[in-house]
Order: sequence, then C-alpha cells, then structure tokens
Amino acid sequence: MDCCFRLLKRRGSRDPLFLTGVTFPPEYPASPETLVKLTVYDVRDKARDNSSFLGSATFSVSDLLRSKDDQLTLNLRSSDGVLAVGTVLVSRVNMGEMEEGDMDHITADVQQAQKCTLVCESSQGTPNDKDNSPLTSAVFKNPVCKVYKFQTVDSKWMLVREQMEECTLSFSIPRQLLHLYIQEDMRRIQELSDLGELSPHWDNLRKEVIARYGQVIAVYQETLAELNKITGPSFKPSCSKAQRYLEFIPINLHTQRMRVTCPRQTDAFYDVITVGAPAAHFQGFKGGGLQRLLSRHEAEKKSFSTAYQCIYYSPEHTAKAQEVLHSVGHLQPLISGLADQLLQAAQQHSMAGLREALKTLAGKTEQFVHALKDELVKSALLALHAAQPGYVTKNQNQTLPGHQGHSHQDHPSPSQRGQQGQSQPQNPGHSPGQPSATDSPMVVCNNVDGGSQTAPIREDGQAPLKNQDSIPCHKEYDEEEWDRVWADVAKSLNCVIAMVDKLQEQEPININQEQPIPKQVLADVITSHNPEGDWREQLCPLLVRLKECVAEVVVRARRAMTFVLLQEAACSIPQGLFLKQRRDVVFSQALAALACGFVMRLYAGMEDKGFLRQLHLVGLVAQFESLLSTYSEEIGMLEDMEVGISDLHRVVFKITQAKTDDPCDLQPLVIGRRDHYTVEVPLPRLAFQTLPHEIKEGKALQVYPVLFNVGINEQQTIADRFGDISLQERINQRNFEILDSYYKSLRDKVPSECLPSFQTQMDLKDLLGTLGQNVVTKKRKNVEILWLAGTICRRLNGIRFTSCKSAKDRTSMSVTLEQCALLRDEHQLNKDYFIRALDCMRREGCRIENVQKNIKCRKYAFNMLQLMAFPKIYRPPEGTYGKVDS
Repeated sequence: MDCCFRLLKRRGSRDPLFLTGVTFPPEYPASPETLVKLTVYDVRDKARDNSSFLGSATFSVSDLLRSKDDQLTLNLRSSDGVLAVGTVLVSRVNMGEMEEGDMDHITADVQQAQKCTLVCESSQGTPNDKDNSPLTSAVFKNPVCKVYKFQTVDSKWMLVREQMEECTLSFSIPRQLLHLYIQEDMRRIQELSDLGELSPHWDNLRKEVIARYGQVIAVYQETLAELNKITGPSFKPSCSKAQRYLEFIPINLHTQRMRVTCPRQTDAFYDVITVGAPAAHFQGFKGGGLQRLLSRHEAEKKSFSTAYQCIYYSPEHTAKAQEVLHSVGHLQPLISGLADQLLQAAQQHSMAGLREALKTLAGKTEQFVHALKDELVKSALLALHAAQPGYVTKNQNQTLPGHQGHSHQDHPSPSQRGQQGQSQPQNPGHSPGQPSATDSPMVVCNNVDGGSQTAPIREDGQAPLKNQDSIPCHKEYDEEEWDRVWADVAKSLNCVIAMVDKLQEQEPININQEQPIPKQVLADVITSHNPEGDWREQLCPLLVRLKECVAEVVVRARRAMTFVLLQEAACSIPQGLFLKQRRDVVFSQALAALACGFVMRLYAGMEDKGFLRQLHLVGLVAQFESLLSTYSEEIGMLEDMEVGISDLHRVVFKITQAKTDDPCDLQPLVIGRRDHYTVEVPLPRLAFQTLPHEIKEGKALQVYPVLFNVGINEQQTIADRFGDISLQERINQRNFEILDSYYKSLRDKVPSECLPSFQTQMDLKDLLGTLGQNVVTKKRKNVEILWLAGTICRRLNGIRFTSCKSAKDRTSMSVTLEQCALLRDEHQLNKDYFIRALDCMRREGCRIENVQKNIKCRKYAFNMLQLMAFPKIYRPPEGTYGKVDS
C-alpha cells in the first residue's frame, strides 16, 4: 500500500533542518510490504496552500525494520528521478513509554542545529493504551492524538502526547435530566390536584398553574423525542449553539489530556475539560442572563403576590417546602419497611435483630419528625384551610385593636390590588410562620362566595377576622391539631421502644425524652399485651399505629407544602415559567460538563489512595475558567454561567458497582429532583472492589464548583474603559472565598501527603494569598487570576474546566498556554523553545483539530484587529486565524 505524506520546508531557510513524524491510523495498518512515499515542498503560504515541489523519496517498512539502528538515509529526487536535491533521515520511534536509553539515543541523533519540534499525528488510533482502557472507552469516544518531542534545558528530549476526545455524557446527561424534569412536573400537577376543593379564586389559580406546567411538559417531551433521534458524533458543534432542540446540550464538550514522558521521570498527565459557556443561546440575552433576570423577578414577585392575593414566600421558604416534600416522600416508605423488619425480627425472637431494627427505625423516625419541625408547615396548613370554601378559625371573635376587614372579589381591580398590597408582607426573608415585631405575617382568606379577608396572625398563631358576616361559618379549624398529629408520631415510636424494652426485660425503660409519655398511658400500653405471648402479636398493633400516624402527617404536610409552591408558582406567572426553563437549560449544560470531568478524574485516580481518601473525606473542587467579556451579549452568557455553575452545589456523586462490564452498564445515571441531584457512576466489579469502604458503602461525594472569569478580547477592552466590570469582580471575589474555604477544610481533614507533588514548591497557602491579592487588585485583563486559580486547582487534585463562548478559539489559546507552562515549570522545557512549542501546539495540535470538527475549517475565528486587543501570549501564530463563520 502506498502512503504519501507532505513534509513542509520552513520558509526563508537556505539549508533547513526539520523534524516531523507520522503514525499509521487503524484504517491503514502498516505491514512490511507497505510503501511510504515522502514528498518535500517549499511552502510559501501555508494558509493559502501556496507551495512548490522540491523532491520525493520512497521506502518500504521492511527496509526500515531491517536497517541498522532502525534508521534509513534517503536521497530526495526531483520529479524526473534524476537529480538529488537533499537527504531525509527516517527513524523508527517507539511512541509508547520511552526508556531512558531511547531518550539518550534520540538526543545523540539530533544535532544542536535542529531546532524544530516533532509532531506526530493519529486522527483515530492512539499509540498509548493507558488512556484508552475498556473503562474509559465506554464514556470517551473518537480520540484525536498528537505527539510532540520538545527539548529540555539539559538538551534531552521529552515526549508529549495530546489526546482529545468526545464524551457520551454530552447527550446522555441532558436526556436523563429532561426525563426527570418531566416526571417532577407531572408529580407537581398531581400534587396540586390532590389539594382538594378550593375557593374559586384559588381554584382558578391552580388551573392556570397546572396549564403552565402542562406547557412546559409538552415542550420538554418534544425536545426529548428529538434528542432521542440523534446519532453520530457525541458533541454539539459551536455552529449549532442556537438550535432549539439542542439547547440542553453543552457546546463543544471535549476532554483533553497531555501525557509527558521525560528521562528519569515517571509519566505525568494533565487533564482539562473544554466546553462552551453554559448559557441559553437559543433564548438569547436581550434582557440579560439568569443572575440579572432572577434578581429582577424576585423583586417583582412581591407585587405579583399582591395582585394574586398570595402570601409572598422567599426563595429560602420555597426551597424548604420542596425539601419537606422530598423528605416525607423519601422517609415514609423507609419507616414502613423498617417497621416490617422489626416485626420479622420479633417473629424470629431475635434479640440482636430486634435491637438493630429498632435502632434504625428510631433514627429514621426522629429524622422524619425533625424534618417537619418547622413553623412553615403549621402556617401553610392554616393558609390552605383559609383557601377552602367555608373557612373559619376556631376563635373568630378575637380581633386586633383598630383592625378593619376588607372584602374583595375574586378578580380585584388595580386599585383594590393596591389596597391589598398595603396589608401584604414586604420583607423578602419573611416567613408566614416567623412573625416579627415589625412585620406580622398575613393570611389571605377566600370563601366560597368569592370574598376574601386579610388579617395579621397573632403571636399565638390565630388569625382573627373582623368582618365575619362576609364569611359563611361552615366549619372550624383547630390550629393546635397539627401539633397533636405531629407529636403522635413521636409518641407512637416511644410506645414501640417501651414494648421492645419490656420484651427484653431491660430496666429502666428507654424512653425518648423529647416526647415523654404519661406513666398511666405507658402502663396501659405495656399491660394491654400479654408479655408471655408472641412478640410479633404484641408489637404489631403499635407498629400499625406508628405507620398510621406517619401516613397522616405525610398527607397533611404534603398538601401544606404543595399549597406553598402553588402560591409561589402563581406569583411567578408568567415570567417564572420562562426563568424556570432557562435555568433548566443552563443547568443541563453545566451538569453534563461536571459529570464528564468527575468521571475523567475518577478514572485517572483509581490507583491513587490519597486522592480516594480526599474524595470521600472532603470532596473535589471543580474550577471553571471563563474567558467571556463583560460587554454586550457575553455579559448575559456570564450571568447564565454564574447561576449554572452555582447550581452545581446541589449535585453529589456516588460510586456504584456496575451490573456487567458492558459499556451500556458503565454509563453514569442521574437521579433526584431540581433542588438535589445524585449522579451515580458505575464501575466494573474488580475496579469497584479496590475502592475505600466508605465509597463502596455509597457515601455521597461532594463537589465544590468555583468560577473565575477574566475577559481578554476586544469587547473586554471596551468594558474595561467605558463599561462595567463589577460582575466579573464580584464573581471572582465570591468564588475565591469558596476556594479558600475548601482549602481550609481540606487542610484540616486530609494530610498533605494525599495531594500531588509538583516541581515548583510554592506553598498552597501562598498561592491562595497571591490569588486573593490579584482578585481585589484593579488591573485590566488580569489573566494571572486564571493562571493562579488553575495552578491551585491542580495542586488540590481538582477538576479543571476552560470555557469561552464556544470553547473553540479563546479556549484553545488558553489550553495550549497552560500546557506549555506546565512543560516549562514541571518538565524543564527549554525556555528558548517555549514560544515555538506554543505555536506548534496551536498550529498542529488537538485544538486546531477541534476547530476543524466544529466549523469544517482549520482557522481560529480571529481577525488582526481583535488580536491587537488580546494579551500577546494569547495570540495564535500567523496563518492560523481569519474571518470564518463560527
């Protein structure tokens, strides 16, 4: 088989010496009979493919294999084969791990005058299987590899290998999230329907909210159906960032690993995940991004609450309502199952089983009771009762001095809404269950005839009404009933504990001191059962009662919290629906990137005991580097990204054992709801068994996302001189504090030996101090913030991300700069070759291949005017940029 490769002669060189290389991809396997043709051109303008033929040479692979020292010296011949125009030295090089002797051999063969770098390319295969195990190939696809040789300060040669891959999580995570979004919204519709009969005002609001949820579900179902049709590459190209059906997919998500082999050193590798800024590109940025939109909307919700006759709940209280809903839904089946386990142990007369089951049951029941120990539940139950037809309080005749009631229609006029607004709470942090001296919470009461009554709740929790003639008194609401129902759970548990203690003849009886039982009641419980009879028969009635009490509490708490969320949703119409969808989109992109980075970091650290210890004791920091400007549309992208990255704190990871080693069973799984997600990462059985006990037991693994942004383009120049950079300053300051807090926690819990070692010995504390100084320093385009944050992240065993608008152009400049800086600082890259190595990576490396994959053109999307505003170290080499459609 004939193969032809073009070797490019450096322009302006009279007697050039150059070094380049090739590898055979899997679709073109080499054999001893393979013929290789080398052709040399004089390249005048590479961008325009302006070159002239100089000469060529041909050899067979068998000639190279039989040659002395695996080297051939060939004469370049003119097109007619007569004239010799130069020579080519062909060497066979092992592109895997290189022994010290191999390095010395290369050094001896390369003369001091040879100052060009060697670039070897493999578009599909890879010469090193370390980064392409069956485990990694299940998640990472379509590798692009580049191999370089760079000279060190001691005239040795290091082997540097880049590998860039797509990630299946680009699509699988958003698909799973869409499915969870749909399920969650459908549950919310069912919960709203289960609220029962409401007054006409509230029933109309409920219908409107349910209709809104239905619209969101329909859109998400359509999007999911379209995503399920997609096959092919596992990434979304930058030119598709504004497509509607792809808006949940991260832009241009790729992993990149640089592996370095040096004489007398262990192989080192450095990972980075590149992804376009998580942002709602399809929805646009005319009104700004999420950070600005959410702040504006939160302020507007107060006026909406007045217009819709709702109680205003702060984001903290709606989050609490969602937490209560999740807790009771999660704990109720656990308590029921544990009660059954207790009965089974009793039937077996197993003392140890009985005590163990009781201990677990008591713990979960106390957790259940504690989850409901919040005034929000009690006040919400009163508000729900007030929204039902025929509402009346237990003690209506008590009124506040000077209070005057008002009767309103279901659809008040603007003037009436203004009057209502005067009696509504205005404190954003206020809760209806937390009255203060200056701001009493309100209950809006709507009766069956359409009237409503607004009155402040007294300190004893009752809401007196002045004008009772407007409300038909159909039934009373006992405000102490919730306290009794809630306390019955603890009392029932204490009865179970007392009976178990009696059965085991342990004295004194272990009673929960929070809810003491009267001695006579306890005596009745114990004596009502025959101690000589079957244990199961004696425990069964008590456990049935416990289950009934828990079920009663769950029904009431679920309805109360659903009513809180109904009011929040009603106050949010219509802007809240738009923001909810936008936040879902941005979070989907951010979580796909985070999951990709976590999996890559986990796979790389499977044999690092220090890393695994850090993982379960403290967690990992995930550092996002952003190069967005704070001007025009990109400020909206940055506002989206800030919220999306911050929302990742709601995510935890768990490691599970895969059912089989099949790639389908090794795909991460997302479970949970919008305010808390868990990503389960399955590992093959043998790999799973090597993990620490805590991880195998399912401990939740925390990730601490931090974002640092420094704009570097021409738009940032405008923002620095004439615009506002406060967003960037606030983001950097806030996330520095998070990073510093993580470091302090890590320092206290994990010994320093668990962290990786580096050649540069600067202390982490000093690095953080320098970063803190740079964050508060007023300096334009202070890219040192990004360099320091990236260095600290690597020192902390963290996950590195780099982003710009499309993760294609500015991101490529940053990634290649970081890689060369690591070669210089950690592997003694000759400083004279730093810029040459940087240009080589940008011209021939994986990043230009990324550009090709995205826009089908090997040019970075810069023009000369733009680059004049860039820091010099972020400018690509001549001939690699131009005006293109990105």
